[in-house]
Amino acid sequence: MKYIIAPSILSADFGNLQRDIEMINESEADWFHVDIMDGVFVPNISFGFPVMAAVKKYAAKPLDVHLMIVEPEKYIQEFADAGADRITVHYEACTHLHRTIQLIKAAGCKAGVALNPHTPVTLLQDIIEDLDLVLIMSVNPGFGGQQFIHNTYKKIQDLKRLIEGKNEDLVIEVDGGVSLQNIANLVSAGATAFVAGNAIFATENPGETISKMKLSTTTSLSA
Repeated sequence: MKYIIAPSILSADFGNLQRDIEMINESEADWFHVDIMDGVFVPNISFGFPVMAAVKKYAAKPLDVHLMIVEPEKYIQEFADAGADRITVHYEACTHLHRTIQLIKAAGCKAGVALNPHTPVTLLQDIIEDLDLVLIMSVNPGFGGQQFIHNTYKKIQDLKRLIEGKNEDLVIEVDGGVSLQNIANLVSAGATAFVAGNAIFATENPGETISKMKLSTTTSLSA
């Protein structure tokens, strides 16, 4: 099993964005996590295509793009053209979720669905075989630095049971409050990909923190 560390560039120093991108390139991280927020679906605004293009220009690892926006289906092709390797949309933002997933795949990207803390994983049972990734939000989306919601462990376990015999290669990603203190427990629950922002970029040595997170996944595996 490969465990994925995906630093969220939303927590990077945008005055030194190229430096932080190169740090991730040189680290043991696997993906860049790119949070797109529109100020409508979530109460915050992040960035759009120009910043995406800047990240893609220097990034040597895949871009894991998380759309926290209304009507994401309108922008799938543009995000694919801007360099997304994976595009994750919110269940809560998609009236026609299956159609949106097909649009993502037609654009040449891996397709994911994110679930807010109040949304049960059982709502994905009719589409689970079409997905490459499910992102469990372990905080309410929109802001960094929030407290981890402990019900996340149960949701990961529920999702693990849902994919048994149906889509066992599905990536189970967790976003929000992921840290060195809980990553081993998240692995034990069944998560395979971990988004971390402040827990990486607010440390004295972000590259070393990424290495410690990676080690925590393998330590949990062997425990």
